Amino acid sequence: MFVRQKKNASGKVSVQIIDKSSGKYQVIHTVGCGVNEEEILKLMEKGNQWIGQKTAAMELDFTGEQRWVQNVLDSIQSLDRVGYDLLLGPIFDEIGFNRIRDAIFRELVIARVTFPKSKLKTTQFLYRYKNIAWDEDQLYRYLDKLYHTQKELVQQISYEHTLRIMNHDISVVFYDVTTLYFEIDQEDDLRKTGFSKEGKHQNPQIVLGLLVSKNGYPLAYEIFEGNKFEGHTMLPVIDRFKEKFHLEKLVVIADSGLLSRSNIDQLQEKGYEFIIGARIKNESSDNKRKILSLNLGDGQSEVIQKGDLKLIITHSDSRAKKDRYNREKGIRKLARRIRTGHLTKSDINNRGYNKFLQLKGDISVTLDQSRITEDSLWDGLKGYLTNARLPKNQIIESYQELWQIEKAFRIAKSDLKIRPVYHRLQRRIEAHICISFVAYKVYKELERQLKEKKASISALQAIEIADNIHQITIAFNKGQEQITKLLLITEEQKYLAKLCKF
Repeated sequence: MFVRQKKNASGKVSVQIIDKSSGKYQVIHTVGCGVNEEEILKLMEKGNQWIGQKTAAMELDFTGEQRWVQNVLDSIQSLDRVGYDLLLGPIFDEIGFNRIRDAIFRELVIARVTFPKSKLKTTQFLYRYKNIAWDEDQLYRYLDKLYHTQKELVQQISYEHTLRIMNHDISVVFYDVTTLYFEIDQEDDLRKTGFSKEGKHQNPQIVLGLLVSKNGYPLAYEIFEGNKFEGHTMLPVIDRFKEKFHLEKLVVIADSGLLSRSNIDQLQEKGYEFIIGARIKNESSDNKRKILSLNLGDGQSEVIQKGDLKLIITHSDSRAKKDRYNREKGIRKLARRIRTGHLTKSDINNRGYNKFLQLKGDISVTLDQSRITEDSLWDGLKGYLTNARLPKNQIIESYQELWQIEKAFRIAKSDLKIRPVYHRLQRRIEAHICISFVAYKVYKELERQLKEKKASISALQAIEIADNIHQITIAFNKGQEQITKLLLITEEQKYLAKLCKF
């Protein structure tokens, strides 16, 4: 029983007690009618009191229908959490990962998408909700096997699936790196201190390079020593990918962190087309004068020739606003620290907004207004260095898709929680990254299918809804036969089941 409000033709609101025990909505009591919110709230309170009194007066003697219901409840054999498998299992198979016949691989991947925890907690999760009794040692032995046998097959399957959904056109790829730090003191052959994108410069880390297609579908990955310069990671990954899949033409897109003379020379020597973010403030004095003399408006762009390369310069009012905001925020912070005397030795460098500090005499520190004014001239400007034979606008649009790989790292680090990595041995670290790579591929395919179906929910919301979908098993005929029933209780669960056809 529950209390319902029903608006009448007269404009008044009837407050009714509704019963649905027979399967149909039935009005069993009308509490009264109200005109304003205060009256309606009082009637609602009376209705709830009426239900409480009525319920207390019922005698549960378990006769008739009530006894039958009790017998059914006593016959329940199991209540299984099946939503994750119904949602992600078919996607895992459609991609082709079921070619890897190990049941443990499938469970680890789905668990990484839905319950990204340590291997110990994963074993507890699998036992508690799926009655799968694998201990930690079994999982670690499997990680060793995965490292030795499955990494290449995983990337082959991912590539073939991406090729299908991209209409057999993977001519443009995006490359970027991130760092994953470890909360340990000692380095080893793989985990070394280096420049950390997470600001953990004191912690040993690894460098993860990832190659994706348009729309962010993962193609290949590689891990490197933590002290390796990110610019030196790009060519090995791209060369291996191109050779493995016998690709003739490849346009490589990467951000300015991978821009080095060596990389540019090697990309050209090996016949790659490329679009790389340019460090326009580091250009020659002549080119800097050319850039600043362009006087570009919002959305406008121009090409400056650099030998056989093109330097494309664009301007965006929204980017200019962001640049100005960030600079002013940094300056306010510096000024506050100057006033309070809280500048430390670490501030006396040329990184970030510290470049605006000017040292006078022995220890006199002020803000250099001339450098601030000079910096403002670059607000809103962005550069792209390229040898691609694409139209200018297409080059700009292609580079702007680089955010997809940034999103990939964000999902991997937040939703899939690729870090912390609870492993010491390199082969198990590699296996953990492999499972995370496959989990991200499954996540991206779920996202793609939901978008294709014009779903009103995101991939993350779909996973959250699936979390509470259960299947009940009831025994009858003295336990000789069983009936299973999928429990779809909420409207969200019913919507997801209809959307994904389970």
